[in-house]
Amino acid sequence: MQLKLQEITKRVGAEPWLYSVDLAPRPGEVTVLLGATRAGKTTLLRLMAGLDTPTSGQLWVDNENVTGVSVRRRNVSMVYQQFINYPSMTVAENIGAPLKLRGEKQVAQRVREIAEKLHIAQHLASYPSTLSGGEQQRVALARALAKRAPLMLLDEPLANLDYKLREELRGELAHLFSSGESTVVYATTEPAEALLLGGYTAVIDAGELLQYGPTTEIFHRPKSLREARAFSDPPMNLYQADIQEHILRMSGELSIPMPAHTAPPGAVVVGFRASALRLNAQPGDIGLEGTVVLSEITGSMSFLHLRTPMGNLVAQLNGVHTHRMGTEVTVYLSPQHLYIFGTNSQLLSAPVRNP
Repeated sequence: MQLKLQEITKRVGAEPWLYSVDLAPRPGEVTVLLGATRAGKTTLLRLMAGLDTPTSGQLWVDNENVTGVSVRRRNVSMVYQQFINYPSMTVAENIGAPLKLRGEKQVAQRVREIAEKLHIAQHLASYPSTLSGGEQQRVALARALAKRAPLMLLDEPLANLDYKLREELRGELAHLFSSGESTVVYATTEPAEALLLGGYTAVIDAGELLQYGPTTEIFHRPKSLREARAFSDPPMNLYQADIQEHILRMSGELSIPMPAHTAPPGAVVVGFRASALRLNAQPGDIGLEGTVVLSEITGSMSFLHLRTPMGNLVAQLNGVHTHRMGTEVTVYLSPQHLYIFGTNSQLLSAPVRNP
């Protein structure tokens, strides 16, 4: 199914919620809507579903203008943050509801197949109220998958789950969506989710569509600082700098030789991702000395917050690392991992990717 949004806008009263959006998710692929809370992701999903009508612009499905066509007249599945299930129905009845409405045969077999994929087959005779939050969300996802709608819309479906459940379901969803049965549009605030799901990503900020394309391409080559900030968690480390005679100079008397083609002379903004930093030096690395102001451990990752002569920075380290506040630490970075942005915020140079 080919969905196209052409110059879509949405205003609520005098307030613009969406500026002119042109977007055509790839048929049979996953498109992630990535942006902060209130960026416009839910508004876009509701317009795609037919739950709301755009203020201006048009929506097309397979060359048919469906602008203003009610959701009841569209073949769409939608999953929300909340665990929306029918409380008076068993899990099996919840999953099979859209199949029965269409008069399909072998409903029980299809329900069991989906339930087994989402590891809830043992709960088919139970009611949603007896399940955990993660299990209830699996039921909602199973019902959406069972419908086999050509368009599946998911509005931060894992946001209300705990960390362990989110990690578990992310991997399962990436596998389930890989079948290509549906065009999937998945809204999230988390860059890690976009990277795991793969496919394509549309970066949304303050009601504007900033960039759309293959997820890895946007992650590695954000068009500007706005995209880089939206697609970085923890935030990209950013600093004012200056390039003269192929030398990048930053505060704290840090000077880094740069290839001639990197950027023209003048003021720039230098960025590097927290994951590019490490505790052990490799050939060609530069060392950044700092004082620990906070050390966090999350799952198998450690986040080290340092105060340096350049300013504060965050390092994302694999494994568990404990550092006391006030400890002096040196982290290391390859100059090849630097992003260079111009004074107009546009990307001038990105790290070279290995083939």
